Amino acid sequence: MNLKSLLIGLEGLKAKGNLDIDIKGIACNSKEVKEGYLFVAIKGFETDGHIYIEEALKNGAIAILIEEGCDLKSFKVTSDTTVIMAKDTREALAIISNNYYDNPSRKFKLIGVTGTKGKTTTTYMIKEILERAGKKVGLIGTIETYINGKKIKNNDRTTPESLELQELFSKMVETGVEVVVMEVSSQSLKLHRVSGCDFDIGVFTNFSEDHISKNEHPTMEDYLQSKLKLFEMCKEGIVNADDIQGSKIPKLFPDKQFTTFGIDNYANLVAKDITVTNSYVDFKVKLTNVNERVKTGIPGRFSVYNSLASICVAKKFGVDSEVIKQALLEVRVPGRSEMVDNKLELPIMIDYAHTPESLQNILQAVKTYTPGKVISVFGCGGDRDSAKRPQMGEISGRIAEYTIITSDNTRSEDPAEIAKQIEKGIKKTKGKYEIILDRKEAIRKAISMATKRDIVVLTGKGHETYQEIKGKRYPFDEREIVREIIKEKK
Repeated sequence: MNLKSLLIGLEGLKAKGNLDIDIKGIACNSKEVKEGYLFVAIKGFETDGHIYIEEALKNGAIAILIEEGCDLKSFKVTSDTTVIMAKDTREALAIISNNYYDNPSRKFKLIGVTGTKGKTTTTYMIKEILERAGKKVGLIGTIETYINGKKIKNNDRTTPESLELQELFSKMVETGVEVVVMEVSSQSLKLHRVSGCDFDIGVFTNFSEDHISKNEHPTMEDYLQSKLKLFEMCKEGIVNADDIQGSKIPKLFPDKQFTTFGIDNYANLVAKDITVTNSYVDFKVKLTNVNERVKTGIPGRFSVYNSLASICVAKKFGVDSEVIKQALLEVRVPGRSEMVDNKLELPIMIDYAHTPESLQNILQAVKTYTPGKVISVFGCGGDRDSAKRPQMGEISGRIAEYTIITSDNTRSEDPAEIAKQIEKGIKKTKGKYEIILDRKEAIRKAISMATKRDIVVLTGKGHETYQEIKGKRYPFDEREIVREIIKEKK
């Protein structure tokens, strides 16, 4: 593609060299550069792409896109190399990628789901409903990417970098996808990964404290404002009326149409007469002109909100009420209130809860229907917001009968220090606890304590099948761990 065509939509560019050249590909990783490529240098949290300019040129780059302030004199850039300078190369990459793949998101309906919790479950629910309604659906999210019911890949981040995202969109267009539903993280909005995307519907699940760190959001206000960017980009919105911040969104965007959902407050779609058990939740809601009973196999009050959000989307597509009910009944999401089948028939749940609010929600939910003890096993990730660690300790100590503090993706931090911070919170309660840093041994201890009347809740890992320690990832699938431990008991 002609370089001039790639730059359409970008303002304030400075250029040196020939812009009337053919670009054979784009890369923001110098190792992926081939002959005839455009290399986009991006400043990351751990490294700066500008230091790899020379490597990119050696690999065949004929044009480079750099950020304002970059001193090219320190690099060996030949006179025949086209150099473009942009204010923000991340944003520029998004626009260029969109142009390179011919604006793929304009060729299907794009649904973006944002919020602190519930994004993954809501997208899976929407996918299940629309597929049952006969739609060809693509899904992009925290766990994996699907195209027309086929799993394409496991994902490392909630929302891919813009170049990868637009390539995925292009593949979806090629396969005839009609609707794409994707999780849109606050980071992806802040770092322009979704800039240029043509969102038809934006969904807001909820908002609570999370992702506050030097590499994410410095303040809660920054976190919120990042999420709100989705509603600047979408044609219409669907928001949670029970959420304090969600309820404010329609007033912030008066020129757009919004549909609201909730349980406690006035909304366009309201759930009533809710029943929660250890294996499902059901409620009444107006799918047509009358209240109908809806049931989903993902337990917990929060599942009601996720279901309501997905129903709002389904109604936009005119999906039959029976299709909606059947889809919600059968949908399952890896690592979200996931019960692990085992020969001892012990209630063992795996959930991704990794924030104070999500931990409180899951423990309170299981507490309501568990006749025996709630045994909580969790840790806190390293290199993340440390302020939430004592909060989560206090929550588990207050709700669970027994807590085992353990490790969870400690990254560069000392697991013992993380555990001590969690312990400060649990000491404020009367809850019984112990510290077992080896996560497998912590799970083993929890299972050894449990009876069929109790429930073991393993939180933090969810769908993840690894432990990240000192820059390396080690295999760790809690489902396999649980089954291995129980096999040993037999």
